[in-house]
Amino acid sequence: MSTIAVHQSECMRLHRVGGPLAAERRDLPAPQAGQALLRVRACGVCRTDLHLVDGELPEPRLPIVPGHEIVGEVVACGSGVHWSAGARVGVPWLGHTCGRCRFCTSGQENLCDAALFTGYQLDGGYAEHVLADARYCFELPHELDDAHAAPLLCAGLIGYRSLRMAGDAERLGIYGFGAAAHIIAQVARWRGQEVYAFTRPGDAPAQRFALELGARWAGDSDRMPPEPLDAAIIFAPVGALVPLALKALRKGGVLVCGGIHMSDIPAMPYNLLWGERVVRSVANLTRRDAIEFLDLAARAPVRTHVETFALADANEALERLRAGRLTGAAVLLPG
Repeated sequence: MSTIAVHQSECMRLHRVGGPLAAERRDLPAPQAGQALLRVRACGVCRTDLHLVDGELPEPRLPIVPGHEIVGEVVACGSGVHWSAGARVGVPWLGHTCGRCRFCTSGQENLCDAALFTGYQLDGGYAEHVLADARYCFELPHELDDAHAAPLLCAGLIGYRSLRMAGDAERLGIYGFGAAAHIIAQVARWRGQEVYAFTRPGDAPAQRFALELGARWAGDSDRMPPEPLDAAIIFAPVGALVPLALKALRKGGVLVCGGIHMSDIPAMPYNLLWGERVVRSVANLTRRDAIEFLDLAARAPVRTHVETFALADANEALERLRAGRLTGAAVLLPG
């Protein structure tokens, strides 16, 4: 497909950590070799975007357009990319790797030291258009519309990797019942696992939501579940949940920390870890994760719950996320 001339496009850009996003018009260059220019049809609002805005991620490239849960329509391609105009693809957090280091050559490209991330070092999807490395874009299931597909590109993918790391747990605890949790709870139930949902103390709406999605039990994060857990995933960025989750695990259980940022883990007695319990983190995602999960999402009865916002209302969506006043995931709809 031939490239197109430079044109202008709307975006929401972060200039200063801790500040609001600014609505701007910008010139977009034509895509270069290996790139695709996409018209953004939807972009999810992820907690990682909030960590970026709030200064909890180190050394962002500023100014930056956030957003890495992008559903886009191909407008133009650089040389070496052969998508047809109008093709629908998804753009996730991982936007580039070196392809040569020991991590890239051993199936661990998510740990590449030279990786670049969408909406962090590469301009993302809080915009009408986005340029993307075509190697890190993926065809999306036709079963989901744009708004409902967007959260799959990070909440779903990171949740899926976290779920894989948790193993074949019969009883699975999920701490923090937001965008990732509400997707992965459905996958876990589809796989026949029991889900135990932990929310902010007193968050009755989130607990009802978890039960509606098939959780066997839902309660405050400082409570113990009715049965010991085989594994647990922490999606909330709260280090104080680590000792609580370990206490809820049986011996030999696995605790997965699924966020890119977490507050400090407090000192805790060794006996919470003893008994061959395992604590591990999940970092980013691989292209294999994306291919596997998007195939699964097309087969499993996964339904994302979204609240939509206009592109110009991105600051409001972020504030709603910060305050915990969202059910499911927020999604921006440009145009």
